[in-house]
Amino acid sequence: MSASTYHQEIIRLDDLTIRADCGPMRLTIQAFKAGRPQLDLARRAARVSFTYLARIARLRKELSRPAGCITAVPDDTLVRQMIDSVRSIGDEDLTPMAAVAGTIADAVADWIERHKVSKVVVNNGGDIAIRLSDHESVTVGVRPRIQRPDVTHLLRLNSTRRAWGVTTSGFGGRSFTRGIASAVTVLAGRASMADAAATAIANACTVKDAAIVRQAARQIDPGTDIPDIDVTVDIGPLDPQKKEAALARALIKADTLVQRKTIIGALMAIDAQVVTTPGLGRFISPVGGPSRNH
Repeated sequence: MSASTYHQEIIRLDDLTIRADCGPMRLTIQAFKAGRPQLDLARRAARVSFTYLARIARLRKELSRPAGCITAVPDDTLVRQMIDSVRSIGDEDLTPMAAVAGTIADAVADWIERHKVSKVVVNNGGDIAIRLSDHESVTVGVRPRIQRPDVTHLLRLNSTRRAWGVTTSGFGGRSFTRGIASAVTVLAGRASMADAAATAIANACTVKDAAIVRQAARQIDPGTDIPDIDVTVDIGPLDPQKKEAALARALIKADTLVQRKTIIGALMAIDAQVVTTPGLGRFISPVGGPSRNH
């Protein structure tokens, strides 16, 4: 990954949204002050996002090592955040790249927030950083299958917290997974932490079955940060009991992170089978169901 070689483009999508494209990064940015869109500020933030990607790209080789193996932490706030987020998860072979999208989303949202806005939503390919104040709120749609557009649940967030992070990982997403979850959506205080956690929980959502095909990640992408790890490449028909067993493992991982206060909660799905951590009920409701107050 060399950000300097990527084509950079900033596009106005509509009256609310600016998109920043640069290589693997596709960022949508919304900023509001007292309900009014701040498109010029969002454009400036888009340009700033390119510098963030370049900073991480320069250290890509170091960031492709397991976080526990990095002894000399580079003097860069973005890089330190990636490393800290992954280390907080506790998985020895997780690399800081597991938090890259969420970390960039956070950095852009923080930059915008310093300009005295009341609402910021930065979406980096499904890793979303949200900043709210002055009684602002936001609703985030949750899909149980990454590869399909159908939204089945809604997360309703308000300014009782200044910062939120909502990220999704699973089979068929942008990144590799070792598991079989069709989607894992994590709610946390920061997108960086949610990103790393979603990766780990999706990896934990697994079971042994001949219908699950895995191969070394390097055979699919020679430039991957996890070349020697077997990742899921195909999932055949599975018994409901096998799906339940995999979801139970994912729930154990998610509950552990909730108890540590690393994340607020998580929703885990294998197609139509869905489980959530208990505390998430304050924020989430089915589409068409009653909203929850928190």
